[in-house]
Amino acid sequence: MERIRVLERRWILDDVFKVEEAIIEHRKHDGSWSSPLRQLCFERGDSVAAALVNRDSGRLVLVNQFRYPTLEKGPGWTEEIVAGGLREDETTEACIVREISEETGYEVENLRPLATFYTSPGGTSERVFLYYGEVSGAPEAAAGLGVGDEDIKVIEMSQAELWDALLDGRLQDAKTIIALLCLRLGLHAG
Repeated sequence: MERIRVLERRWILDDVFKVEEAIIEHRKHDGSWSSPLRQLCFERGDSVAAALVNRDSGRLVLVNQFRYPTLEKGPGWTEEIVAGGLREDETTEACIVREISEETGYEVENLRPLATFYTSPGGTSERVFLYYGEVSGAPEAAAGLGVGDEDIKVIEMSQAELWDALLDGRLQDAKTIIALLCLRLGLHAG
């Protein structure tokens, strides 16, 4: 049974990020059709992220970096798990291995998938492919990592410290919160 009719679609922003406007109708739960609805979709591509644990210290490896979109409502700098955009020509696993190296200086070991989720399905098509990985030793550098103008500092926190940061409102990055919950539930051990 047909559930969605796309009546029109066009790009209203076509830059590094894209915004598509569509006019759609969808079948409602009672079987009738909705009236035409204007929908916007922010297309930024898919991403990868990693809950990275240093086997030597037992602590999570995070990065601290400036995030302009958080500036109006927060500090501008965030502590978050390693993440980055998926390129057209690479697998999710190759992408997260590259991102871990670029952002932390570590070579990842014992990499495995944890979850896949939409960041905000009401407005963006972005999915995040979340991995669990382990590293050991110390990174090549603790600051000044990243590509281009990125200014990344590597930090390590225990799960307890991260949990406290979540409970008192300091941890606000969704992918980091999801990764912390996955670790707390033991999903990485499977």
